[in-house]
Amino acid sequence: MRNITAKLVVALFILLPIKNFAQQDTIQNYEVPTVVVVGAQERLPKIAGSAQVLSGKELRLAKIFNTNEALRKAPGINIREEDGFALRPNIGIRGLNPNRSTKVLLLEDGILLTYAPYGDNASYYHPPVERFSGIEILKGSEQVIFGPQTIGGVINYLTPSVSKDFNGRFSAMGGSDQNLNSSVRLNYMNMLFDLTHKQGNGTRKNEDFLLTDYNYKGIISLATNQKITLRGNFYDEKSTTTYSGLSPLEFARFGYDYNPFKNDKLEFKRIGLSATHLLLISKDVILTTSFYGSNFKRDWWRQSSTTTDAQGGASIRTARLAGLPIDVDTINSVQGRLREYFNYGVEPRLEIMHNLFNLKNELHVGIRLHYEDQYRQQVNGTSPLARVGTTVEDNERFTTAISGFIQNRFMINSFTFTPVIRIENVKNKRVNNLTAASGSISFTEFIPGFGFTYSNSPAFTIFAGIHKGFAPPRTEDLIVTSGRAGDPINITSATFTDVDPERSTVLEIGTRTLFLEGLRLELTLFRNQFQNQIAVGSIAGGSTPLAQGETLYQGMELSGRFDLDNLIGISSNIFLNLNYTFLPEAKQLTEFIQVVDQKVTAGSKAGNRLPYAPKHMLVSSLSFSGIKNSNLIFEAAYVSDQFSDFAETTQETTDGQRGLIRNQVIFNATINYDIPALNLTIFATGKNLANKIYLSDRTRGMRFGSSRLILVGADWKF
Repeated sequence: MRNITAKLVVALFILLPIKNFAQQDTIQNYEVPTVVVVGAQERLPKIAGSAQVLSGKELRLAKIFNTNEALRKAPGINIREEDGFALRPNIGIRGLNPNRSTKVLLLEDGILLTYAPYGDNASYYHPPVERFSGIEILKGSEQVIFGPQTIGGVINYLTPSVSKDFNGRFSAMGGSDQNLNSSVRLNYMNMLFDLTHKQGNGTRKNEDFLLTDYNYKGIISLATNQKITLRGNFYDEKSTTTYSGLSPLEFARFGYDYNPFKNDKLEFKRIGLSATHLLLISKDVILTTSFYGSNFKRDWWRQSSTTTDAQGGASIRTARLAGLPIDVDTINSVQGRLREYFNYGVEPRLEIMHNLFNLKNELHVGIRLHYEDQYRQQVNGTSPLARVGTTVEDNERFTTAISGFIQNRFMINSFTFTPVIRIENVKNKRVNNLTAASGSISFTEFIPGFGFTYSNSPAFTIFAGIHKGFAPPRTEDLIVTSGRAGDPINITSATFTDVDPERSTVLEIGTRTLFLEGLRLELTLFRNQFQNQIAVGSIAGGSTPLAQGETLYQGMELSGRFDLDNLIGISSNIFLNLNYTFLPEAKQLTEFIQVVDQKVTAGSKAGNRLPYAPKHMLVSSLSFSGIKNSNLIFEAAYVSDQFSDFAETTQETTDGQRGLIRNQVIFNATINYDIPALNLTIFATGKNLANKIYLSDRTRGMRFGSSRLILVGADWKF
C-alpha cells in the first residue's frame, strides 16, 4: 500500500506541473496556498449551508481568553467547560454530545488537526486560539468534501498570512489566579514566527498549568505558477491536572475548587509539520497538494478518574462520597495513562472552472491517503509519586484510510446546484503486546450530499442541503479484546463487536440576508436523524458502556449583526451581535442498546432527551465606540438546563455523575483604549463578572466553570 501511495504522490506532485498551457497566469495574482472551508465573505452566496467566519479583529476586540469563549460566538455550538481554560475543549454542535469534541471535525488551514481523526477522534490537545487569524465554521452539505466526520460540522482555524515586509505584534494580559497570556508574532521575508505562552493556577486547587506553543509558517515561490507553504508547530504543556470531578458532599463542604489530587501530573508534547503546494495550471485550474504529519505524546499519571474510582481503595471512595477529607499521600497507587500517536498523509485537491452544458461550473476533486499509529500503555505504580510500575495494558492500533470526493457547483443565473459524493475506505488493526492477540477489520462508506442556493444579490441568499452524516467508530470499539467493549486488559483473543459507523441524514434550509443597511441575519432550520449513533460515555470511568441507538436532533439557529448607525440614522457607534440556538428536539428514537451484552443502557428509552443537549443557547454582545479611541464591549451568554444521562435524571446522585445541570448566565465586559501614535492598545477585561459558580459537567463527577477573572494587558503592533 505504501509503495502505491508513493507512486501516486509522485504522479500528482511532479508530473502534473510539467504540462504547458498557452494561457497561464502568475502565482502572484492568487491567495496564499491554503485550503479554506468558507473563505472570503463574498463566497457566502454560493455556499449551500450554514457558515460563519469569526474574524481575528472581532476576537481581538473581545479579548477572548480561550477557545471556548471564541467558539460560542457562533450559533449551534455548545461548549462544555472542563478546566475553565479550554486546554481540552469539549465542543458539541447542534446538540451532539461535546465529550472530547469527538463529533466535530477540527482542521487547521484545511489540514486534519486532531491526532487520530479516524481511529480515536478525541481532543486532549488543542492549540491556543490566540495564534489564529480567524475561525471558520461550516455545518451544511458542503462539509462532505472534508471528512471523515460529516455529522456535526467543520471548524477550521486559519493561521495569519505572511508578509514580505517586516511587521509584528506583541500581546500580553494577566491578572486573577496568576494567569498570564502572552504572544509575540514576527513577519518578514514571507516567514511568520509565532510564540504563545500561557500559565495560571487553574479553576481548582492543585491544577496549575504552563504551556508554550511555537509556530512557523513560510512561503517559497518555486516558479511563476507555483508556491509552497511550509508549516511547523511545537506544543509543550505541563499541568497538575486531575480527571475526577467532585461528589455533591465534597462540593458542599469544601467548595467548587476542591481538588485533593495534588500528585496528578499531565505532560504532553506535539510536533506538527505540513507542506502545501499550490500549482496554477491555468487561470481556471488549480491543484493544491498538502503533505502533513504529527506526533503527539501524552503521559498522564493520576490517582483517580471518577468520584467512584476504586483505585485508592474502598475507604477512599467511601470518604469521597461522604464528603470527608482524604490524604492522597497515603494512597499507594497511581496509574500512568501513557499515549503516543502518529498520523501522516497526503491530500491533493483539484479545482477547475469549466463550462459544461454551457453553464458556469466549479469542479472540486480530491483524494486523501491517511495513516494513524496509536501506542497506548497503562502502567500501575505502587506509591503516590511513582512513574514506573506494572504494565497492565500495552496496545497498538493502526488505521489506514483512503478517501476521495467529487463536487461540482452548477451555476445557473441566480441559482447554484451542488451535488457531492465522498468515499471512505478505512482499515483498522489492533494488537495486544502482552498476549500477542490481534485483529483487523475494514469497511467502505459512500457519503452523498446535495446543496442548493438562490441569490439574486449579495444581500439575499436562500440555501438548502441534504447529506449523509458519517463518523467512523474508534478502533477499540470495532475490535474488542475481552468481556467489556474497549477493555484492553488480559486479552486472550481478538473479537469483533457489531458496531457500525455512525450514520445519519442531515437536512438544512436557511437564508442569509441584509434586510436593511446595517441589519445582517442568518436563519437556519436543521434536522439530523441518526440511524445509528454511538454513545461512548465516560471513556476513563466506564460509567456508560459502549451502546448505540437511533436519535433525532432538530431546531433552529439565528445569528445577526445590528449596526445602529445605519438603522436609526445617527452616529451612535453602537453594534449589537447575537446568536441563538433553539433545539426543541434532541431525543432518543429507540433505546440505546449496550453492544456487548445487548442490554438496554440504564434509563434509556424512546422519547427521552439526550444528555448535554440544552434547548436554548444565547450569546449577545453590545459594542460601543463613541468615546475617542476607545471601545466598550458587554457580553452575556446563556445556556439552559441540560440532562447528564440517558434517563433524564433530575435528582443529583451521591457520586455527582448524574443529575440535572442547571441553566447558567455569564456576563463579560472589555474596554479597549487605542494610542494611535504608538500603534498600542491597552485594555481591561472581566470574565464571569457576577462570579457565578456554575456546574458544567458531570461525566466523571461535578466540575465547574471558571470563577470571575479580571485581566489587564496591552496589544502592540509594529
